[in-house]
Amino acid sequence: MNEKVYYYGTGRRKTAIARVRLYPGAGPFVVNSKPIEEFFPQEQMRRILMQPLVVTNSLDKFSASIKVTGGGVAGQAGAVRHGIARALVELDQGLKPLLRSFGLVTRDPRAKESKKYGLVRARKAKQYTKR
Repeated sequence: MNEKVYYYGTGRRKTAIARVRLYPGAGPFVVNSKPIEEFFPQEQMRRILMQPLVVTNSLDKFSASIKVTGGGVAGQAGAVRHGIARALVELDQGLKPLLRSFGLVTRDPRAKESKKYGLVRARKAKQYTKR
């Protein structure tokens, strides 16, 4: 038996890391042992992470087991989206150009800039007083 049981993809966004396992066959999407509706109650976040499946017309062809750590809600949703896209590419390399055209394969490099000494945040300075 050489058939793979699942397709794996690691997604990253800001400080969040998602480990995605896509299983063939329609079924539930489970994030950290919770249903997806419970873990991501906002419709917008669920729409973000389902984007690779919508683009490839495979929304009802997979179930998923997802473990996500770090970051906030938006970062975690972006990490899951990236992981799903990578798992789909592992399943079929022919999907990579389509996913890339929607910007789903590229890791979003934007992250919080580190604080600098003498400043309040990364770039904000204290108010200058002349007298």
